[in-house]
Amino acid sequence: MSRLIDEIKLPAALRDLSSSQLERVAKEVREEIINVTSRNGGHIASSLGAVELTVAIHSAFESPKDKILWDVGHQAYAHKILTGRLSNFNTLRQKGGVSGFPNINESSHDHFTVGHASTSISQALGLVRARDILKKDFSVVAVIGDASLSGGLAFEALNNISGLKSNMIVVLNDNEMSISKNVGSLSNYLTMVRTSNLYVDMRNRVERVIKRIPNIGVPLFEAARKLKDRTKHLLVDFKVDVIFEEFGFKYFGPIDGHNIPLLMSTFHHAREIDGPVLVHVITKKGKGYAPAEADPTHFHGRSPFDISTGKLLNGNGGATYTDVFGKTMNKLAERDDKVVAVTAAMVDGTGLDEFTSRFPDRFFDVGIAEEHAVTFSGALASQGLKPVVAIYSTFLQRAYDEIIHDVCLQNQHVVFALDRAGIVGEDGATHNGIFDLAYLRTIPNMTIMAPKDENEFQHMLYTAVNHNGPIAIRYPRGKGPGVVMDKEFKKIEIGKGEVVKRNGSTLIIAIGSMAAEAKKCDATVINARFVKPLDEKLILEEAKKADRIITVEEGTLSGGFGSAVAELLEDNQVVKPLLRIGLPDEFIEHGTRKEMLEKFGLTGEGICSQILR
Repeated sequence: MSRLIDEIKLPAALRDLSSSQLERVAKEVREEIINVTSRNGGHIASSLGAVELTVAIHSAFESPKDKILWDVGHQAYAHKILTGRLSNFNTLRQKGGVSGFPNINESSHDHFTVGHASTSISQALGLVRARDILKKDFSVVAVIGDASLSGGLAFEALNNISGLKSNMIVVLNDNEMSISKNVGSLSNYLTMVRTSNLYVDMRNRVERVIKRIPNIGVPLFEAARKLKDRTKHLLVDFKVDVIFEEFGFKYFGPIDGHNIPLLMSTFHHAREIDGPVLVHVITKKGKGYAPAEADPTHFHGRSPFDISTGKLLNGNGGATYTDVFGKTMNKLAERDDKVVAVTAAMVDGTGLDEFTSRFPDRFFDVGIAEEHAVTFSGALASQGLKPVVAIYSTFLQRAYDEIIHDVCLQNQHVVFALDRAGIVGEDGATHNGIFDLAYLRTIPNMTIMAPKDENEFQHMLYTAVNHNGPIAIRYPRGKGPGVVMDKEFKKIEIGKGEVVKRNGSTLIIAIGSMAAEAKKCDATVINARFVKPLDEKLILEEAKKADRIITVEEGTLSGGFGSAVAELLEDNQVVKPLLRIGLPDEFIEHGTRKEMLEKFGLTGEGICSQILR
């Protein structure tokens, strides 16, 4: 049987389909997502949960004229399929293929390139204000997940919604609440009543009539409104609708996010209302694929898997840096009751899942709120605790001011464990952690380390926890060289590098993951260990003996590790030919980590080739 999605012009044709045909489209889109992600990996559970919602949105609105924003962007696979990318969706997350996130360079239906959370309401409000100033006519729909709503940026935007008179729609995609309790025939009926034109018109007419009463009209209206509000607060105990109505929204819901006719009816009414509208939908992560429904956490970001079982393909073989971090944190916490762990909605991703169960009183997941995580940790440190803040490198960028103002300025002992530093691979430009060395090394009081392998990593964590002052360890995604792990921790002297290979007059000074690659070249190799402070004595001694000097880093060359070495050489009048190898001043797109490292010459062969050239 041929697929309907292959025969119609998407997304325009959706507006002419019957409910049963739209259900068929949703079924076919879901199957396409499962098939492609089983081969390519990806963010499965969130995208499967948003299929019917996406179909309904594209049926009720005219994209790209109407602006549809996705937050977080990993729930947008169905959106991509419905907006001209079906034919090459099989290239999802592959080099040169479809991005795993909305991307402005990929389609006119993607209005922003987004991978970080909590951005959509600010962007939507900006589009609405611009639309009104320019007197244009289009709808703006921000689809935000309930987890994204925990981010401070979302609340900053909500605070600016008040007083908005023109149309704007926020769809709260809530996949954590129970559908059976909140969604049913009664809730659907109440939603249909509240979204009907008759209800809205009647309410507005009553308000106008009351306000027209001479002398007492406006005071009477305000008194009635306050009484209604107080009564409502008493009855609903500060439920979701009250919260959003206080922000200035007309609230519809909660409604079943898998009921396409109900969703379409709600959206059609919402777009006709003046002022901001919030549509609260309840969805189920992993919807339509049993393994993902049963375990949405592990199907959040999944490597290739067997469709029939949901089990990973090639899932065995060696510990990752994330695994080493989790195990080391458990050992450190066993030995020192002042060690605490803080993360921002990335418990499993950072390897802290066992820590949470073993040390629940010393674990804090603050939600998607990296700024709060950093400031909160600074306060913990001020009282003598030893907070280890586990955040992906790309997400720590969101807390830059807090690192400066609330940790480094106070010289608080906070350990920053930066997972996914460097090239992350298939998640691409929004997730590559290539700026941390550059943006952290400018901050006074900060110490920065990067391990050459897993064994050195555990010793660096031990060193960091027993350090005094702000300290960061950045480590790459995936597995290391696979070295033997020491049974006992060793303290590494702060600012002390090491010569790991001595061969000839070419000197390579490498940091972190690049130390193992540099050793493949015929050269003397320093494993710097520290970006700040540099081992000035070792580097200067070896540099004076060398004919040529090369720095290698898995990070941006602009202001990074190589720049630090160049500054050191210049300050000490060491004039030698210098080649800095790293990542260029650009955003690195998606592809496997191996492909991207090869592309930019950050393999042993690539480093040697650049030196010879």
